[in-house]
Amino acid sequence: MNWCDRISIDPRIHHGKPCIKCTRVPVSVIVGTIAEEYAPERVLQSWPQLTIEDVTAALRFASALAAEATAIPAHVEVDAE
Repeated sequence: MNWCDRISIDPRIHHGKPCIKCTRVPVSVIVGTIAEEYAPERVLQSWPQLTIEDVTAALRFASALAAEATAIPAHVEVDAE
């Protein structure tokens, strides 16, 4: 699955933040929920319009961005574990 099939970036929706197509659910909300140690099933319960494929696409999108990162933005906190 290609994340491009499920994620859109439209300046008219959520100020151009990446969202799952046709849902207005930001990718950052999905990734953040999973980062808080919630299972994908919890995401699907909270946003029933999503599918497991949407959750997977959000994670793949985040992975693609992380792979291209060359620096950490100044306003991001980094856990020192």
